[in-house]
Amino acid sequence: MGPIGIFDSGYGGLTILNAIRQRLPEYDYLYLGDNARAPYGSRSFDVVYQFTRQAVERLFSMGCRLVILGCNTASAKALRTIQQNDLPLFEANERAEGTPFSGSHRVLGIIRPTAEAIGSITRSRHIGILATEGTIRSHSYDLEIHKLYPDIQVTGVACPLWAAIVEAGETDSPGADYFVGKRIRQLLEADPLIDSIILGCTHYPLLFDSIRRHVPKHIAVLPQGSYVAESLADYLKRHPALEEQCTRNATTRYLTTENADAFRESAQKFLQQPITHVENITLAGC
Repeated sequence: MGPIGIFDSGYGGLTILNAIRQRLPEYDYLYLGDNARAPYGSRSFDVVYQFTRQAVERLFSMGCRLVILGCNTASAKALRTIQQNDLPLFEANERAEGTPFSGSHRVLGIIRPTAEAIGSITRSRHIGILATEGTIRSHSYDLEIHKLYPDIQVTGVACPLWAAIVEAGETDSPGADYFVGKRIRQLLEADPLIDSIILGCTHYPLLFDSIRRHVPKHIAVLPQGSYVAESLADYLKRHPALEEQCTRNATTRYLTTENADAFRESAQKFLQQPITHVENITLAGC
């Protein structure tokens, strides 16, 4: 038995953690940020997969039965390989060591929950994606949405500076507003029929006020957190054996591959509250 693990390459996954805790406050959570090697967005599929696998294995080793990849890049570039290749290997290793795995560990991503929700939100069947360059180039949202709703037209625009603006604490600056407006205009010029926009990066909720100012009122803007949280609640309900393995003391611990004090200071910007229980760890290659 153990906490629910949440992994991100940096700080954006804290917005996912925050939404999950609001929906499911009774569980214990263990957050791991690979801040020393962030950002992942411009890295290759192979590198993102290797880094993500290392983080997942660490969270498993610390008692997590369920790990959420609270990172769009990791969900896009590593989730499927980990689910299909690594979980069976992990099971085999555990059995060889005499501790049956029995399929009781799971790794979930954050792209599919929003993709599932969009079908009941869009009326024009034209939607936009604002995300990092890596996520846009992966076409992960396009592929996931088209599996579920082949009729939906997806248009994506990369926003290369937005995450950096958030981490610099400049979300309310005129420069941030300029770059937000620039990318939204680019998206709406590419497809004027868009009636829903997915924020495909976990940093972007911190720019929500600026985004909302530049997006016409008739267009829905969808941060991922609430959809991921609701999807997780449903998943736990449908998998009671796994749910029983998740401890419930309403605690949260934080792990980081960078300096713990630096992580604590930056993380508080995302959570908007003081945090404790931060531990520095090392992953292979850090």
